[in-house]
Amino acid sequence: MHLQLICETDNPETFTALCEAQGLVHDPQSDLALVQAYDEQGQARLVLRKLDEPKLGAVFVDFVSGVMAHRRKFGGGRGEAIAKAAGIKSGYLPSVIDATAGLGRDAFVLAAIGCQVRLVERHPVVRLLLQDGLQRAYSDREIGEMMQQNMRLLPVNHIAQLDPTVDAADVVYLDPMYPHKQKSALVKKEMRVFQHLVGADLDADSLLAPALALAKKRVVVKRPDYAQYLAQQSPQFSRETKNHRFDIYVTA
Repeated sequence: MHLQLICETDNPETFTALCEAQGLVHDPQSDLALVQAYDEQGQARLVLRKLDEPKLGAVFVDFVSGVMAHRRKFGGGRGEAIAKAAGIKSGYLPSVIDATAGLGRDAFVLAAIGCQVRLVERHPVVRLLLQDGLQRAYSDREIGEMMQQNMRLLPVNHIAQLDPTVDAADVVYLDPMYPHKQKSALVKKEMRVFQHLVGADLDADSLLAPALALAKKRVVVKRPDYAQYLAQQSPQFSRETKNHRFDIYVTA
């Protein structure tokens, strides 16, 4: 993966080692940059910037404050659509593998409810952003203990590398990237940067079979409301929201 690698902190050696471990190569011509910078509190964090569109801002993972803190404190909790799709009920909290973890937001909702969630992320830059956000959350006084117990990034980059005999979970969650309709200008700024980096998930269909092998109870696939079924395989049922649906494949 080639992009600009920029360190704006006083610890360039650590940043360089992180990038090299993920096979990232500095390309001064790239319009995308992975940057290690200080936040408003003086804490180092990784951010992704689209240099030719600075108004889009930076993409980073923050479980401690902002949108995710508000969602944890004031969101729907067990009433959230993803919680219902995962089968969460009173007295039942499934174990979960989020096989397309991305920025970790859906996984965080499940973890905050009490599920133990293991994360898999295939893209090296997204993996670094997620890893960085998790490490900062682990050290937070308010949510650190919960995060350490309930959210863990696995050392693999595809669920096909997991062994169903030892790595199975009650629920496997899939939310692969999907091409947006022509109204792409309406996609929020942060997601435009993210999509420019990741692009369409062209091998998304290959996720379903290993997910079905790993899931003890169900596979949940999040799709835009206009999207086809993953791998053209019909689910047992779906749960629909305003713009998405959760296709549910029962394995129990």
